[in-house]
Amino acid sequence: MRQADFPTSRATAATQSTAATSAVQSNMHATAATVAAGSFGSVFQQVQGEVARFIEQGGGNATSLSPQGRAYLEQSQPVNVLGSINQGGEIGEVQQQFLASIKPWTQETGARLGVAPEIVAAHAALESGWGQRPLRQGTGADTNNLFGIKAGGKWQGDVASNVTTEYEAGSGTALKKTERFRSYPDQASAFRDYAQVLLDNPRYRAALNTGADAGAFAQGLARGGYATDPNYAAKLTQLATRLQRTAAAD
Repeated sequence: MRQADFPTSRATAATQSTAATSAVQSNMHATAATVAAGSFGSVFQQVQGEVARFIEQGGGNATSLSPQGRAYLEQSQPVNVLGSINQGGEIGEVQQQFLASIKPWTQETGARLGVAPEIVAAHAALESGWGQRPLRQGTGADTNNLFGIKAGGKWQGDVASNVTTEYEAGSGTALKKTERFRSYPDQASAFRDYAQVLLDNPRYRAALNTGADAGAFAQGLARGGYATDPNYAAKLTQLATRLQRTAAAD
């Protein structure tokens, strides 16, 4: 059971629709149609592994993937996150504005965690949809919770209830749930609390001091239980790698 004081394991929170989940399930059915029913699980695992290796190597030209792999990659990406970056690594104006607005905090947080600031920025972008899907108070005010951190019994600050997506262990079935999340007065407070959560929780020790290794950071989070989305580490790795490439090209 997840400790309530630590981050939710959702792919996205609040207002995200179930379109991406439905698309993934549809793709799974399409893949199953090409193999015998008894071997579906094995084939699906092979497709997942193929896509995970592709993402861990930095992505790029998806034509190197099998047809099933390309379909799975396309349908499993978080809405408005990876799709905002083209194959050349360029990002849109809205995404650039988001990155500029959080840059001071990603640098500070990266230094505390021992990771590249682009990795922290990618995590905030993945969880918040580039700041376009913020967790909100009942009044509609932004909670500034860019990392989807839940409010457990030890949390003494403000709280906001939001709908989130959780994935069942084993089956990977996506379920909508209403959870209590931490609310912050500003982004600086959100980033500092996020860093403290990772530093204080031994489950995330493997993610710390991973430098520019986006894959190691993402795997450290996933293995520590940050997310139940089976593709979470792969999504974060791909997004962080693209941001690192963009930063290196500037």
